[in-house]
Amino acid sequence: MPFTFKQFHIDDQQCGMAVSTDSVILGAWAELSQSDNILDIGAGSGLLSLMAAQRSHDQTKITAVEIDSAAAQACVKNIANSPWPTKVQLFQGSIQAFEQQHYQHSAPLFDHIICNPPYFEQGTQAKNSARADARHTNTLSFAALQQAISRLLAPQGNASIILPQQSLNSFIGQLDEHGLFVSKHLEIISTPGKPANRAILVLQHTLTTSQDEANCHKTEYLQMTIRNKAAQYSQTMTELCRPFYLKL
Repeated sequence: MPFTFKQFHIDDQQCGMAVSTDSVILGAWAELSQSDNILDIGAGSGLLSLMAAQRSHDQTKITAVEIDSAAAQACVKNIANSPWPTKVQLFQGSIQAFEQQHYQHSAPLFDHIICNPPYFEQGTQAKNSARADARHTNTLSFAALQQAISRLLAPQGNASIILPQQSLNSFIGQLDEHGLFVSKHLEIISTPGKPANRAILVLQHTLTTSQDEANCHKTEYLQMTIRNKAAQYSQTMTELCRPFYLKL
């Protein structure tokens, strides 16, 4: 369903994955404001790319990568109709194809990578193939995503990923193979008293330094709650999303 934000509009009717609270939280929370070169893997309708465009400085370059042709067309339209038609560039194709082209042109690495990836490795899939691919790791496995992040992320860069709780162990368990670790782990709780059902992971390269490795690669654990006991947005959620949601 089309969704209008304070500074841009998203038409996602042709996309496998509609505008979601997950993506809005990720786009609002990720540390993008000082980034110069941002990569959005699996851009879909372009929501995260446009949130990054709104939050970053005028000279920031944002690259959106989307493999699905219908979603890519919607993304191009949403970018063109936004206040930042030249700030965001779309690459239609797989992240592997993008990576190959990127290295052929000796393009600079990205200081921030953002992704709301396909996250279910198993389970019943939607009959709509585009929705199934957007939700399940049919076209982008965790290993392939982590490999792309490892190769495209600048040495001191950050990658922000949102995942459901049931996918965390599998995702985190594969990071060592790609030289990555979790520097921040934000647990997202729907209402007070309930267990976390989502998490944002901030990934960094596992760098060899002269300092104590255990201290260099510590994970900072954080929490946020979406709604309070009265079923209204929490203060944290309100402040986070106020620049985007019309009614906040």
